[in-house]
Amino acid sequence: MIKAQRWYDLREHNIQKVLWNDTVRFKVVPAGRRSGKTELLKRYVCKCAATTPNGLYFIGAPTYSQVKAIYWDDLKELLLHKTMLEGCVRESELTIKLGNGSVIKLVSFDKPERFEGVAWTGGGIDEVANLKPDAWSLHIKPALDTCVPGKPLAWCWLIGVPEGMNHYYDMYLYARDSGDPNWKAYTWHSADILPADVIESARRELSPEQFSQEYQAEFINSSGRVYKNFSSANVKDISINSTEPIYWTHDFNFSPMSSAIACVRNENVYFTDEIVLFSSNAEDVAMEFVERYKGHANKFVFLYGDASGRVGEKHGKNSNYTILEEILKNNGWRVERNVKPANPSIVDRQNAVRKMILNANGESRLFVSNKCKYLLKGMNTCTIKEGSSFIEVENDYQHITTAIGYFIDRRFPINVQKPEPIMPIPIQQPRYTRW
Repeated sequence: MIKAQRWYDLREHNIQKVLWNDTVRFKVVPAGRRSGKTELLKRYVCKCAATTPNGLYFIGAPTYSQVKAIYWDDLKELLLHKTMLEGCVRESELTIKLGNGSVIKLVSFDKPERFEGVAWTGGGIDEVANLKPDAWSLHIKPALDTCVPGKPLAWCWLIGVPEGMNHYYDMYLYARDSGDPNWKAYTWHSADILPADVIESARRELSPEQFSQEYQAEFINSSGRVYKNFSSANVKDISINSTEPIYWTHDFNFSPMSSAIACVRNENVYFTDEIVLFSSNAEDVAMEFVERYKGHANKFVFLYGDASGRVGEKHGKNSNYTILEEILKNNGWRVERNVKPANPSIVDRQNAVRKMILNANGESRLFVSNKCKYLLKGMNTCTIKEGSSFIEVENDYQHITTAIGYFIDRRFPINVQKPEPIMPIPIQQPRYTRW
């Protein structure tokens, strides 16, 4: 293999050796997060390009920003600083031409039809589970099947982490079970590669399902309940103490306007109350809160929630949050807003809540009062739309689960420990010309 600096140690692994040496055409590689699959692909494509003249190789990802961030600088370092000083690079096209005539090009599959019409030698695709479902069958595979006289058909590595039982799952099953000699599956766990303390950190920060998917490369059926681990163990007969500050989180849907009230104790969160009003607005919600908590001794409230509640502020208009803040302050409350500039992705919001409900170590840090009927029903009934792996079915009870997701994602974000980097080896600045 090509030797170059590595940002952390990758221990030798038998399955990775087989993957590297196997000559099968299509290799499907769902493997654990940060377990070396991307590093192997980089080095394999570089090895092939450096040892085979006049080849045309690709490395792709679902988006341009992904493929550039993951691969571009490393490819230049691997190839140009040492063995291919006479090579050329096109920065604007993310293309490197080696001295032996071989070319490596980074491609994005946001418009997969652009991949067609090129006589590729081989390459790999990262984050395959995030490709458009029909990109492989309609555009990528037909392009790789293009016959060039005197040359073998193009090969491809299909690497990534599972994302539910979608098209990547179908690829994996075919490669594993079909007996097609052109296909083979390879998989391994992150624990085979990463240090034990990194794995333990992931267990604390992720739900059992997410840990199995992200670090054990298991395809998890994500249909059904969004929060399937929520149980009676997460329901408590609890109330907020009058001396505690209040955490108040919102989803600004017109009907119902849904918000949840919580306290935080020893980094556990307890949802003790909810305000759910139909055909309402921010002013109504604020006045309900003021009346309900007029006897609360600690007049400090932290506001969390939907980033869309800030709409209008750039143009000097009152937003939902400024209305809430004005009414609260006029009634003797001190207010601190903790709202992201933009909402997290649905998946990130869901995963943040899941790991608080129950992490992979069997620990729970999220509890709901038995008085919160909307939140309890939402946690028990919020489901995924048929055909989707994450989009929620909307109903009167789903909005308050969204509200608590904004709070959890902001206050208790997923923060998996990263391995300590090895000091980089000093490398001479690459020399290359531009086309």
